[in-house]
This record gives sequence, C-alpha cells and structure tokens, in this order.
Amino acid sequence: MKLVLVTDAWQPQVNGVVTTLVELVKELELAGHSVEVIHPGLFKTKPCPGYAGIDLAVNPKAKLQQMLESLEFDAIHLATEGPLGWAARGICAKHLWRYTTAYHTRFPEILKAAVKLPLWIGYAIFRHFHKHSSGVMVPTHGVLNLLSQRGFKNLKPWTHGVDVNLFSYSHEPMEYLPLAHLKRPLAVFVGRVSYEKNIETFLKMPFQGSKIVCGVGPLEADLKRRYEGINWLGLLPRQELAKVYSTADVFVFPSRHETFGLVMLEAMACGTPVAAFPVDGPQEVLLNHQTGVIKGGILSEDLAKATVSALEIPRHLARQRALEFSWEKAGTLFHDNLVKARQA
Repeated sequence: MKLVLVTDAWQPQVNGVVTTLVELVKELELAGHSVEVIHPGLFKTKPCPGYAGIDLAVNPKAKLQQMLESLEFDAIHLATEGPLGWAARGICAKHLWRYTTAYHTRFPEILKAAVKLPLWIGYAIFRHFHKHSSGVMVPTHGVLNLLSQRGFKNLKPWTHGVDVNLFSYSHEPMEYLPLAHLKRPLAVFVGRVSYEKNIETFLKMPFQGSKIVCGVGPLEADLKRRYEGINWLGLLPRQELAKVYSTADVFVFPSRHETFGLVMLEAMACGTPVAAFPVDGPQEVLLNHQTGVIKGGILSEDLAKATVSALEIPRHLARQRALEFSWEKAGTLFHDNLVKARQA
C-alpha cells in the first residue's frame, strides 16, 4: 500500500503527536508499506504563536496541491488540523479523494484555557474539519464517546504503543548522576510547560521529596519565577529521558485533557508507576476496560494522595501494563482504518 501522510506535527518538533507518527511510519514501513510524509519542513514556515519550537507551514495550498497531484498513492491520512491539514482537506474535496483523519489533541479545551474561546465554538470548528473524513481515528474510549456526543461522525478506535527497548525496565529506581543529589522520592513530570498540561497542579501539590520537570513551553518562565525548589531539566533527548524515567520513583501526570498520554506508557515501560486524575487519557493507559482493573498506577481526584499511593506499586506491574501496548498492534489497527482514496 502507498500512503500519503499529511501532518503539521513532525520532526524536529518534540511532542507526543510527533513520537506517535514517527513510530507509526516505522511500523508501517516494516510491514512493507510505502509512506510519503508531507510535513512543515517542506514549506515556508513561521513559529506557532505561543509555542516556541513548533513551526507551521505558511500558505501551503498551491505547493501541496502540486505535490499531491504528482504522487501515486492508495490512501491519504490527514494527521493534524493545522495549515497543512486544512489545505489537504480542500484539495481532497476538489479531487473527490477520500481520506482519514485523527484526533490527537483536545484543541477546544486548549483554546478555552488560552484565549477563552467558548467550547462550543472550538468543537464546531474541529467538527467541521473532520466532517467529510471517512474515518476519524481516536485513541481512547472516553474521547470517542465525547466526540460522538459532540456530533462527530465516522469515529474509529486507534490505540498507541511504546518502544519497550528504548524505555527498558529497571526493577529498582536507577541512579542518574544529574539527579543523584536530590532527596528521594523523586516525582517526575514530562511534557510541554503549557496550559493544557495542568502542570501547576503538580508544582503546587505537597510532596515530601523532589519534583523534576522535563520540558519547555510558554508558561516556563513564569512558573520558574513563582515556584522554588523545582528541578527543571528542559528538553532532553529520548535516550536521556529514558534514564530520567528509570530514576524516578513516581511519574505524575496532571493533565485533564489529554487524548492519550504517551509519556505515561514510556515511564511505565521503565517500571515507574503513574499518578493521575481519573480522566480519559490515564484511564485508557491504566484501566483494563474488560476487567475493570487499574494496573501500573493510581487514579484519584486527589493527585497528591495518588502520588504517595503510587510509590507503593511494584515496578514490575507498571512494566507489565506497558507491554500490553505495542506499535505493531497500533500500526495494524491504523492500516485497517484507512480507506481507498479513489473509489472504483
């Protein structure tokens, strides 16, 4: 199969969507498929307002149309709702090409927090983007139900995976030299320092140990000024990030609006248990929907209490739960959700 993947999120950006797409492409190519990735690096770009490190394509439609018309492909997938996604959507409509999309990020909630845009307007915009998609791929049961209630159609479940070789298991917390001087237990947050991550809940909660933040973002300078005693490591290469996960005693995931939360799986693959709120992303990662059993972490509306309780979870249980997610399974499910671009 020849697939064209159009995405506004791609390397060198560092975030969960990019990781998901890079791993997906690897898996599809291993399965013998051909994938042409069309990304912002192929166009003139400008920085996304408020999000340093994320560049968006500027007026990409004409060039994108030339590229798509010159390619041979069986299927088209629009991974994101940015400038490239919107442009590709229009081009597909012009040529009567069918396509699939994905709902990676709860932008309506982000826009409400950042610029006070009412939720109903945000959802109307994104419902319009996905309106003619032949399959909207959604990573959790909870988000699928939410979008269904909001009037989205053609929703398709699609899980994610984790690289269990890169994020290897440690039966006890490792010693990582840059953190060796810190008082244990170590609680770690990994992600963008931005509105949607709800990081301030982590920073201000009581904890008798050390807090570590891995990531950068628009709120970083303000939060560094207001919260003392936090260990800020910035943006780390994935190999170094794996060492931080393995060193941590607990991984804290304060976001309430994630569609999945890949960083939880990465931490758990290293054996580090998770503390999180009982919302869609964490429930998908920690909760077995068939048995109703939570494995590898603690879900609670009291995040501080969940963090302390998670310290008691055996590390091998976190690893076992992470092993239930594979990129091979995710790639197969993604492939099965695709549609032929041109109808016979």
